[in-house]
Amino acid sequence: MEKAIIRVRMSLHDAHYGGNLVDGARILQLFGDVATELLIRHDGDEGLFRAYDNIEFLAPVYAGDYIEAIGEIVEVGRTSRKMVFEARKVITARPDISDSAAEVLEEPIVVCRASGTCVVPLDKQRKRGG
Repeated sequence: MEKAIIRVRMSLHDAHYGGNLVDGARILQLFGDVATELLIRHDGDEGLFRAYDNIEFLAPVYAGDYIEAIGEIVEVGRTSRKMVFEARKVITARPDISDSAAEVLEEPIVVCRASGTCVVPLDKQRKRGG
């Protein structure tokens, strides 16, 4: 199946907790954007996110980090689309060095994994199979 990927820098606006820690809901927002792209590619419609059945937050994300969010449709029903997602930190902020320091990670750090189901009503589907 086709995959979709986006890469976004977390800003101070995304930081919600002390130490510029980013709220996990921001990562889920990225997954929602990836899901929307997948549905448009597959069905020609944005569809609706029905539910997550699993979410694992695995590592912290801070303002200044670059996050790569990847998603894939793994199962297709009549109107449902089962998807899996992974978010990886690919660049990390280094405030311990200076307020503008950052470094590219040799190996991305998986910060979140999730799976869920989206729905595209039959009357909204314009194409099948990407």
